[in-house]
Amino acid sequence: MPKETGEKVVATNRKALHDYHVLDTYEAGMVLSGTEVKSLREGKASLVDGFGQFYRDELFIENVYIPEYLNGSWTNHAARRRRKLLLHRAELAKIERRIQESGFTIVPLKLYFKDGRAKLEIGVAKGKKEYDKRQTLREKQDNREALRAMRERNRRG
Repeated sequence: MPKETGEKVVATNRKALHDYHVLDTYEAGMVLSGTEVKSLREGKASLVDGFGQFYRDELFIENVYIPEYLNGSWTNHAARRRRKLLLHRAELAKIERRIQESGFTIVPLKLYFKDGRAKLEIGVAKGKKEYDKRQTLREKQDNREALRAMRERNRRG
């Protein structure tokens, strides 16, 4: 069987970009069971409630929903189990120092396959206040209206 190349996105966490200011992003491997990989290859996952947490000196991602594999047997996995993330030691130390500061957290941003391996893009983020969220939405709407106005002007002109 030929080896997979490129990147196939399984799930993204658009809510994270709405709720958090993402400061740094990292690409991490994940320790998965066979049925989890098969379920991901079917394109099923949700990152909405996920968060990262350190236990001793290892980073785990929790509350990421990967549904049970339909054709799995008694070896099926739990849908919301704790999964270990694989990062370089220096990256782990940098992330741990950052989240020691007040208000920072680890959020999953994107789950994808890269060259046949499951990867998770995580971000070190700080929560947005309600007025920040409104300001972000207002900026997006203003940019959209400006682009629409320029497009109309170019069509006429």
